[in-house]
Amino acid sequence: MTDRGDKRATILCAGGAVQDIIMRVEKFPQAGSKVQASAFLVTSGGQSGNAAVAAARLGAGTLYAGTLGGRDDKVATEILGALAREGIDCSGAVRVPGATSSVSLIMLDADGEKMIATRRDSGLSETMPPDPQALVQRVDAVLADNRYPNFVTPICQAARARKIPCVLDFDKSTPFDDPLLALSTHVIASADALRDATGLKELPAALKTMSESVGCFLAVTEGPAGLYWLEHGEVRHMAAFKIEAVDTLGAGDAFHGAFTVRLVETGDEVEAMRFASAAAAIKCTRFGGLTGAATRAEVEKLLQRPA
Repeated sequence: MTDRGDKRATILCAGGAVQDIIMRVEKFPQAGSKVQASAFLVTSGGQSGNAAVAAARLGAGTLYAGTLGGRDDKVATEILGALAREGIDCSGAVRVPGATSSVSLIMLDADGEKMIATRRDSGLSETMPPDPQALVQRVDAVLADNRYPNFVTPICQAARARKIPCVLDFDKSTPFDDPLLALSTHVIASADALRDATGLKELPAALKTMSESVGCFLAVTEGPAGLYWLEHGEVRHMAAFKIEAVDTLGAGDAFHGAFTVRLVETGDEVEAMRFASAAAAIKCTRFGGLTGAATRAEVEKLLQRPA
């Protein structure tokens, strides 16, 4: 693994943060039935909130910017408190008067698979950052999710103006003329979002189709099946690390956070993807969403063995 020297990456994670209420069950209930939960946890979640935790655990200086409920919204206060305890700078968070934050109820079964019910945010989607240029001024890269385009697009524009990496978590299917795609230097899609966006089941073909409209680095993750990316027009594949999955919640977010950190440290996308794969794999071995995010030492230990 390339020595990162004295450089400490500073990452801005921009987008959604929610509260996760997580229960562990042996199997998911049928309609009208009850099941016994063996574990219960309330923690912060959301794509960008999770990615921020992952980056902070890996030793990066980490900032979070996003829209949350107003000053009287207890959920927003709890989310920000959880992020702050991880050492994350939340000065870029905007508390929207009268708005409420998102909450997700998540059940995880014995195989680590998840079932999620979400109460989506109320009153947050139209808010824009008050000073996007200031947000990106002291960071090495921006990681944005595409569920809050009004908030993250000005931030990505500011990152582009500064000529720093802008990594997009493409988790929501959008047309390929989406301005966020044009602003990004790196787009990493979930398998479901890429299939929805292209109408193609096979991910290598879907990646190539996306590349006809999107001219930056492109990759797609598919959980235990690994990931695909384009290199000089050719599709490449990287296997996932073999682990016993306990909880897959937030694994993709951990991947994005770790990828962005390592990209800043090395400038090498392939090394960054392997580093991120290790971070995501470790997260999946632990219950509790991103409370199970990996440390730098844990990732480096896993990287000593083949994927």
